Amino acid sequence: MKIFNSLTMSKQEFKPLEEGKVSMYVCGPTVYNLIHIGNARPMIVFDTFRRYLEHKGYEVNYVSNFTDVDDKIIKAANEEGVSSEEIANRYIEECKKDMAAMNVKPATTHPQATKEIDGMISMIGKLIEDGHAYEKNGTVYFSTRSFRDYGELSHKNLDDLRSGFRSLKVSGEEEKEDPLDFVLWKPKKEGEPAWISPWSDGRPGWHIECSVMAKRYLGDTIDIHAGGEDLIFPHHENEIAQSTCANGAPFAHYWMHNAFLNIDNKKMSKSLGNFFTVRDISKKYDLQVLRLFMLSAHYRSPLNFSADLMEAAKASLERIRTAAERLKDLALRDGGDLKACAEGALKDGELATVAEAEAFIGRFDEKMDDDNNTADALSVVFDLVRFANVNVTEESSAALAAKVLAVLQELCDVLGLIILTEKEDLDSEIEELIAKRQEARKARDFATADRIRDDLKARGIELLDTKDGVKWKKI
Repeated sequence: MKIFNSLTMSKQEFKPLEEGKVSMYVCGPTVYNLIHIGNARPMIVFDTFRRYLEHKGYEVNYVSNFTDVDDKIIKAANEEGVSSEEIANRYIEECKKDMAAMNVKPATTHPQATKEIDGMISMIGKLIEDGHAYEKNGTVYFSTRSFRDYGELSHKNLDDLRSGFRSLKVSGEEEKEDPLDFVLWKPKKEGEPAWISPWSDGRPGWHIECSVMAKRYLGDTIDIHAGGEDLIFPHHENEIAQSTCANGAPFAHYWMHNAFLNIDNKKMSKSLGNFFTVRDISKKYDLQVLRLFMLSAHYRSPLNFSADLMEAAKASLERIRTAAERLKDLALRDGGDLKACAEGALKDGELATVAEAEAFIGRFDEKMDDDNNTADALSVVFDLVRFANVNVTEESSAALAAKVLAVLQELCDVLGLIILTEKEDLDSEIEELIAKRQEARKARDFATADRIRDDLKARGIELLDTKDGVKWKKI
């Protein structure tokens, strides 16, 4: 398996620190509002990579934080006249609902910055003690010049950056020993939450939070650190500097970054009116459609969100689900359950068909082994759908249908795509309409039958007339 490492700007063979285990840290959202679809991209692509690692047999310790103290959270709290804690906790819960709807697995640990303050104070104290940080008027800064490899991740010209920062004349700049020095701790302002520290009553800087949470839950050195490419500088660059200096060890061996998400070829912005939350999208689409859309491009490629592309993703998901439902119906036509059917007898010649179907797993893994290439992996899934539609027929055994379905489910599970959904019980009124339509069809009253079908379709229920009776699905 190869991963494109942002640190080396090259694909590298993945070798974990400990055989059979992977430690992975993914920067989570700042919780001051509902998450937007830009937040959703790293959630989905790195959840998928985690699923693939587990598919390959690794035990994954997956940590993704919630930033629950921040200027935006404080602003939202002041506007509502509530505490920052109330705002953060509210939107953590809403975020978890959206993640579940996108079928993003809960992290092994979801740490919150405000619950790790003691660890941050301890790490800052260690950095000061070792000459990597200094205090000025209650503010503690990290000394970037004390870390000779500063800039190794972003590959930026530091002299140009320093010159640019000097010209900006940022407030408080005169306190810094170097324009690139960044805040580890800052004194509180009126109306802000604060914690007691040796330097001032205040709160941590953003960067130190992730360093401390990664260290506590994963260790001094971790396998993979991931997030959006907008975090490379300064956030991830600063994490490397402070973690390496505090821990005396390399921070992360592999850095993975997803590219930006644009809206109709423009940057998402509230001022442009093209800002969408995940909750907005859920009002029009099953969020499994959003997930498939996010996986339809390589994670390092810019992705353009548009109505046309979402409709295409919807049709693609429907194609997979239709094939899965068909295989399920063929497997269960004589009763039983899928597991029992898969263990049943195959007909002559079907063993070779099963082997062909199972070969798709190897093809899928080959694509995913190449830097989490979900776009090409999806193409393998569609190849399997075509294979199933041609090679599994009503003449096939139930065992063949069940075994091919199991392969399709295995691949879609890695991608986090739910392809078999439990049908909800229809309410009595709709059941009665279906029964009346059946009576009308028997009486050859096709006008009434068609009217009932159209009425149900308007309610989001599509009827499918099959040789085994009427089946239905939500649309």
